[in-house]
Amino acid sequence: MLFSDVLLPALLETLYMVIVSTMFTVILGFIAAVGLIITGPKGLKPNALIYKSLNLVVNILRSFPFIILMISIFPLTKLITGTTIGTNAAIVPLTLGAAPFAARIIESAFLEVDYGIIEAAKSFGAKNYQIILNVMLKEAMPSIVLGITLTIINIIGYSAMAGTIGGGGLGDVAVKYGYYRFQSDVMIYTVIILIAIVQIIQALGNLLYSKMIK
Repeated sequence: MLFSDVLLPALLETLYMVIVSTMFTVILGFIAAVGLIITGPKGLKPNALIYKSLNLVVNILRSFPFIILMISIFPLTKLITGTTIGTNAAIVPLTLGAAPFAARIIESAFLEVDYGIIEAAKSFGAKNYQIILNVMLKEAMPSIVLGITLTIINIIGYSAMAGTIGGGGLGDVAVKYGYYRFQSDVMIYTVIILIAIVQIIQALGNLLYSKMIK
């Protein structure tokens, strides 16, 4: 009864938040990383103003503790979702909190690509978008997979924190039952489920990485 009535719905809410947030996070993170790579000092099309502006935005968002970020963007969350509580509302701060992290990871993966390969692609007349999609993305994909795995795990942790202020999911259950009602068994079950999810995600990420580098 405890699992079917309390833990299972909370687990499904957490998975929903994590999956949707991850999709938006990867999209925004990839766009930001590409912008940083293209406009960087050694980029395909250097532009100091755009690079510094984008770099500043990423650094500012990364510097916010998630719980403070979530509260500070309540107006934006309400504008987008019409509410500041619930799983849909939690997706907004989850995405904004994780996207800068994903951007830095993807940027680092791109920077690891051998510059000689990029120069060779340029010599064959490849356009910038072709270099990014067909050369850099292909070479950096294993590292990006590991980075996205870490990002998902971060989002899982963020989703638990989101539950403390009405975001729903396992974090909400842990607070309501484990903290306010002193039901330590619910807290223990919640922790076990979160650990299991993280272990599964990490194992899948490692497996995919191993297959890609062979």
